[in-house]
Amino acid sequence: MKTLKKSGLSKEEMIQAYREVLRGRRLDERLWQLTRIGKTSFNISGQGAEVAQVAMAMAFDPKKDYFLPYYRDMTACLVWGMTSKDVLLGSFGKEADPSSHGRQMPNHYGSKEHNIVSFSSTVSTQMPLATGVAYSAQLEKSDFVTLTTTGEGSANQGEVQEAMNFAGVKKLPVIFVVENNDYAISVPIKEQYANEKMSDRAHGYGFEGITVDGNDFTEVYLTFKKAVEDARSGKGPKLIELMVSRLTSHSADDDQNVYRSKEEIEEMKKHDPLDTFEKQLIDEGYLSKEEIEKMDEEVRAEVDKATDEAEAMPDPLASSLLEQVYAK
Repeated sequence: MKTLKKSGLSKEEMIQAYREVLRGRRLDERLWQLTRIGKTSFNISGQGAEVAQVAMAMAFDPKKDYFLPYYRDMTACLVWGMTSKDVLLGSFGKEADPSSHGRQMPNHYGSKEHNIVSFSSTVSTQMPLATGVAYSAQLEKSDFVTLTTTGEGSANQGEVQEAMNFAGVKKLPVIFVVENNDYAISVPIKEQYANEKMSDRAHGYGFEGITVDGNDFTEVYLTFKKAVEDARSGKGPKLIELMVSRLTSHSADDDQNVYRSKEEIEEMKKHDPLDTFEKQLIDEGYLSKEEIEKMDEEVRAEVDKATDEAEAMPDPLASSLLEQVYAK
């Protein structure tokens, strides 16, 4: 694993990166709690991918670049500019929800203010949309870059192949990401695809594919930093496969204990990337154990406050059902 110092990020930037990872984990845990006590209807978790998502998002410029996420990308959306309260408003289905004004399922992130484009529940439909956004950058001779993500299961959808093919032909400034957590709901990767790596597919579309250890913050950040620089300078798309863990069940409606052995789950949790990142930060002198504990208290307090504020916000009126659905 590469040292954090090799990332080229300052101490302040590394501490902020850790805060975002911690915020993603604590907010995700809160979303599970709200689902289990019946206050919200659904949650689909990104626990195990937070370090990779923070490193990925930090390589972009959210003020001008566009992000078309998928349902596990809450932590990346936080780095892109969304707040804990924004996410909770969506889970509670409130009118002030920036993703859909309470009209979409939870975990469907979007924010016009932050260049985060909302998506459909039909998996991977964000991919051809991202290609279209990137095509607009080329047509307008703008230098913004488009990022879009999906899981390795939904990467087998036809829309993904169409999006990559067009992006390769036109050499578009788009970065496709497959967050590979080994399972498409209950289906392991050995039953999902025959190629050795998901990133190998990029070569068939005429651009580079890279597989990266999602637990290695520095490696992920540097990989995306180079990909963004290449895309911004006209060198076309890339496919980056992030190898991450899925520490929880697929969603609040799933139980991974049915199809994963107790030993497999326990072994995976021994390598929680949050623990690995914390140890690395302490060993390399960025933070002390006491400072980490203090930050955790602050993040938990932030999530508590955001939960109370979001829950108190008004629900959408039934009479407004057809508003905010179509552009005027």
